[in-house]
Amino acid sequence: MSAPEDQEPRIYVVDDDADVRDAIAFLLESDGLSARVFAHPGALLGEISVHSRGCLVLDVRLPGMDGLQLLEALHARGVTMPVVFISGHGDIPLAVRAVQAGALDFLEKPFRDQVLLEKIRTGLTMDARQWAQARERALMDERLEQLTPRETEVMEGMLAGKLNKLIADDLGVSVRTVEVHRAHVLEKIGARNSPDMVRMVLSSSRYRDWRA
Repeated sequence: MSAPEDQEPRIYVVDDDADVRDAIAFLLESDGLSARVFAHPGALLGEISVHSRGCLVLDVRLPGMDGLQLLEALHARGVTMPVVFISGHGDIPLAVRAVQAGALDFLEKPFRDQVLLEKIRTGLTMDARQWAQARERALMDERLEQLTPRETEVMEGMLAGKLNKLIADDLGVSVRTVEVHRAHVLEKIGARNSPDMVRMVLSSSRYRDWRA
């Protein structure tokens, strides 16, 4: 995931009821939040992208596709921002499906303004955390690209928990050579020590599924 640093978080609202859209937009803008409202799923899909930031407020029952199908379409595009579902036809099975689909929460109309704002604020906090983690992964991926092939081999030996002597035997080099490469790895990664390096590297996109 990558996006311009100045990408503004927005609240994307999809509801086919004009009165509801206007009321939510007024509520959000009165609270200092940037809002974009849409009458149908296609309008949202035509504007939102993997680079978009913020929180989604989706009516469950929409023309063309329902809110759950819209969420699946967004996920297929790599859009993973938090979602608050709203509905005037709420029931337990629908709420359960919404949460299982990854919704932050499910609110039945009519809901209290403050409740919706609280859920959206929570969503924005989650989104900000998600993007911060993505930036950290991108930075670590850049640092990993700076390693030479031999430094990468030594680093992978370190990830596997191997001692310098075993890494040296595996690579057919001296222990001193491994020690030098190990120091370069720590320096390029920006790690204080080996455990710190392992933690940082395993947070990267490249090695987060690594198993020793």
